Amino acid sequence: MHIFHKNPYPLLTRHLFACILCFYVSQLLGQKEGSEMPASLFLQLNVGKTGASNRGFPETKLLKGFFMGVGWHHRYGDREWARQLRGPSTGLMLGITDFGNKDKVGYATTIMPYLELNPFSGQNTLWKLRTGLGFSYFNKQFDPVDNPFNRAVSTKFKWSFRSLLYYDLSSFERTTWRVGLGFIHYSNGHTSLPNQGLNAVMASLEADFNRGRNTVPVGSYIADSIKTRTVQNYLSLRAGVGQNVLSEKFNDKKEVYTLALSYGKVINSTFKFGFGAFYRVYEHYYDYIEGNGALVADAYPYFRDKPFVYASNYGITGSAELLMGHVGAEFNIGFNIHKPAYKIDWQLNKGYSFQSGDETVIVLGVLDAYYEIKRSIPTRMGLKWYFINTKKSPHHNVFLGAHINANLGQADFTELSLGYVARFKLKTRPLKI
Repeated sequence: MHIFHKNPYPLLTRHLFACILCFYVSQLLGQKEGSEMPASLFLQLNVGKTGASNRGFPETKLLKGFFMGVGWHHRYGDREWARQLRGPSTGLMLGITDFGNKDKVGYATTIMPYLELNPFSGQNTLWKLRTGLGFSYFNKQFDPVDNPFNRAVSTKFKWSFRSLLYYDLSSFERTTWRVGLGFIHYSNGHTSLPNQGLNAVMASLEADFNRGRNTVPVGSYIADSIKTRTVQNYLSLRAGVGQNVLSEKFNDKKEVYTLALSYGKVINSTFKFGFGAFYRVYEHYYDYIEGNGALVADAYPYFRDKPFVYASNYGITGSAELLMGHVGAEFNIGFNIHKPAYKIDWQLNKGYSFQSGDETVIVLGVLDAYYEIKRSIPTRMGLKWYFINTKKSPHHNVFLGAHINANLGQADFTELSLGYVARFKLKTRPLKI
């Protein structure tokens, strides 16, 4: 008996991801405060090297990229998260990247909101760390006939992650010149295979055309702003639905259903730390077991006794989240207590095949120590949009989330979620300076 139903809205996931990105941009970037929030424009040139994602990956020359963006500097106002992060900047950037092989790897057009802050304590304002998460469109993808060795990109749209460390070379009244060094990563979140992911390292030269950016010393701003420390316990429940594929042979998208409960603390209405438990069931695992796939028939026939149980996954997790008004940026890492069908996943995806005369020989992936590590450690990263501004420390709140779930960094499934947060009594203590 098939207990799952085909999603009648195949574009729903993509549309909701776009909506959450729009929420992120509008809430984090668009709440202008007049002269209290000076803006800047920047132009950026990138050069670097594209990494080989797989054996036989197309040869690439110098990576080249051009980006432009707009940012806002949060030095003033009543935003608690801006005070806690010592006057960061947020912004939106748009650009194009040439990976050094226009015929096989092509170009990526990227739109990405970002957060920029001082990675070091003290009064040193010359260093900045800029991190962003957004979407990219690729004009070249994997093709089994015309482009078989580009196993990094198999879909037109991909998640993109970018992190660069900058140093301000010189600052004038209206312009700051800076150099940077960092990396970029692209992945479709395991919604189509092959998906080896694309990685690159790069150097950057940027001209930042700003207005009033350096008019107020950060140290005095922080000292005058942070007087107390607040702590608030919370309880959160979320439900989600994701999509992934099982292998290149089973490359149609199916759902992953999730439930999670967590408990923890919110510090200064900005830093949210918690721990909890999660439960998931994978439609691909269930269908493969119920359909008595070759691996089940040969190696795991007992899976068929309880297909729903063996298609399930549960474990414990810890979370860290940065709350920025209506927006939250979250990272989770945990431990899988139960994920038996990952054996099938691993053996199908880490194996290979070759021709021996007229016969096709299939070699399955080995369940080695690396498999045990991947099976054991789930990670999760993404964005949330809260209906009520988190700076108000509301007792009840609801959020939408968009996340990539992974097996220790290797994409597992892309997820949308709806959640509820209950916060309890707010405790305020004077800060000792």
